[in-house]
Amino acid sequence: MRDLDQFPRVKLGVFPTPLYRLEAISAKYGRNIWIKRDDLCGVALGGNKVRKLEYLLAQAQTQGCDTVFTTGGAQSNHAMLTAACAARLGMRCILLLKKRGVTDHRGNLILDDIYGAQVRFLDTDSYDDIYAEMDRLGAELAAAGRRAYHIPVGGSTALGALGYVNCVRELRQQGASVGHIVSATGSGGTTAGVLLGARWYLPGVKVTGIGVDDDPFEEIVPRLADGAAALLGRAPSGTPDDFRMVYHLGQGYAIPNPEDTPYIQELARMEGILLDPVYTGKAWSGMLRLLEAGGFPGQEDILFLHTGGAAALFAMDLA
Repeated sequence: MRDLDQFPRVKLGVFPTPLYRLEAISAKYGRNIWIKRDDLCGVALGGNKVRKLEYLLAQAQTQGCDTVFTTGGAQSNHAMLTAACAARLGMRCILLLKKRGVTDHRGNLILDDIYGAQVRFLDTDSYDDIYAEMDRLGAELAAAGRRAYHIPVGGSTALGALGYVNCVRELRQQGASVGHIVSATGSGGTTAGVLLGARWYLPGVKVTGIGVDDDPFEEIVPRLADGAAALLGRAPSGTPDDFRMVYHLGQGYAIPNPEDTPYIQELARMEGILLDPVYTGKAWSGMLRLLEAGGFPGQEDILFLHTGGAAALFAMDLA
């Protein structure tokens, strides 16, 4: 059995991030609604990927890599944060992005340039195509005496999920007393880490992922959680009802939903907090719609994990 602190981790974020009760929102909805501000983690415009990258880029350094590859949609927050963190560590970053969504020089694509990343668009709907291109480019770099580290979409690997196991340990250290944790689920790694961390550090707390893509996350999340547990040499524990997926995709992945806009505006105007229209905005709206429909029976304290993504507000209009 390995302790979480035995894994190589490079310090990138400013942790712990703030945890507090949303006073005005709680009063309106009649529950104690808490927020964990991972959008304030101290890198770029913040976001959940930094916790994953602390483990992933530590492994890259251990392996002697000087170049990082990753992927995502054109406005990928993960890709932008990878570029920011790689730059901070003096590593070259190559982003192989799907030529889908907002490909104009707006939002995260501006930030990618600021951080010195090389951006290449691939006209494909398949990440398998992109990973094949990573392999090809990696072979070219190897022939030139360089070494590349490949990070899959969202940094959602068993190793990356340890970042959110650690986040839940942080929640316990902050004295969190909640019955339910809710997060956006776009590739699965964050929710997997939260699920595993809750089982170990906040037993009895339930986890709900709000799916903003149509992948089968009810299968992906437990599989990634099991993989993270295996890295630590532990058997995952828990009960069948401690995790659920609720999908709030709307018109499609990375497309804003008109019905979410009032919830995004409400949080901004009542609490001063910005959500992006395609990840955290969908998750926040999905959580409150679920609450209004009686989806958190007996739960007085609900925690929303703010996973960042505000740059998308400067790339696309609210629907």
